[in-house]
Amino acid sequence: MKRKAKKIAVSAAVLMCTVLLASCGFGGKSSSKNYSTTGSSNGTYQGVIKNGRYRTSKARGINVSQNDNQYNLKSFESGLTQVSKRVFSTKSYIFQEGQYLSSGTIENWLGRKTKSNPEGLNPAQGKKSNPNPVYIQQIEEQDYMQESGNSMKLRGITIGIGINSEYNYQTKTGGPTLTKKISDSEVRRQGEIAAQKVLQRVRKKSGVGNVPIVIALYKQAPDDSLVGGTFFAYSKNSGNTISSWRKLNYKNVVLPKASAATTNSSDQTDDDSFSNFKSQIQSFFPNLSGVTAQAQYENGTLSGMHITVTTQFYSQSEITSFTQYITRAAKKYLPNGIPIDIKIQSDSEIQAVVYRNAGSDNFQSHIFDSY
Repeated sequence: MKRKAKKIAVSAAVLMCTVLLASCGFGGKSSSKNYSTTGSSNGTYQGVIKNGRYRTSKARGINVSQNDNQYNLKSFESGLTQVSKRVFSTKSYIFQEGQYLSSGTIENWLGRKTKSNPEGLNPAQGKKSNPNPVYIQQIEEQDYMQESGNSMKLRGITIGIGINSEYNYQTKTGGPTLTKKISDSEVRRQGEIAAQKVLQRVRKKSGVGNVPIVIALYKQAPDDSLVGGTFFAYSKNSGNTISSWRKLNYKNVVLPKASAATTNSSDQTDDDSFSNFKSQIQSFFPNLSGVTAQAQYENGTLSGMHITVTTQFYSQSEITSFTQYITRAAKKYLPNGIPIDIKIQSDSEIQAVVYRNAGSDNFQSHIFDSY
């Protein structure tokens, strides 16, 4: 196991700046000398700023080293916030990245259980020729705060647990990589076992007390998947025992779809809209290497879309003209009422982003200068 920095796409970073930190220092609330809050917009959380700095997670980027699907990392983090919104209203709570679980703690929990690491949530390796899978892939903490007089008080915690749907291993160094598939029932079972242990451990952390703790379970997509995994269940807990789980119905889909045979009527409409958008920009600007999208569904309804456009443009004028055209085409052809981000890139760099936030009708864009 090793520490990996999350490779968050520039488009996501721009969106985060827009919806979370855009008002940092411009109208954010301040009720003490040590902390302030960012403003919020369109159903997003305010963030905590302490001593003039945004409070980052103490354990950002920790995951088991086998995870080679960067879509999992992005979907896990953004999906966890959506689960939190079900319990902690953006109007009543202030978001703070996790401060109670350190990087060392997360590393130990994600390890295998051994004599030297009794807190490992994954089973001992067993036989090298037929090892036990590493089930628990990643863990993330989110804290939810409220202002109380001149101080900021913890009022809730969300913990996301990512469970592998397959396990890759080698029986000898340099040998072929073998894969064990992990069934949905086993993914759920292992997630629930880990969740109970995590809940009890977090509850014992100094300063946590009896605040509500939400545990959310996430099924990792395979390494070769073109989309990330999804959260499938969560539990809100006032004590240190999980009594029940609430089902979540999320799905990620790659557009355009390879075959209409697996497309239902709702998906087909979205696929048609994206295909029209793709055809328009490809006919207007033929020097494109690819146009794909990851669409997110909640309870069968489209809830968001991430689009990647790979170009063969080299001049700044081409990039500028293309970005302007995409902005118009996106508004005309893509579905209304959902957040969408479009990343325009070459093989070597991000060239521009076009995006629309939740609750907005208009797209915005940013073009990165070439120097």
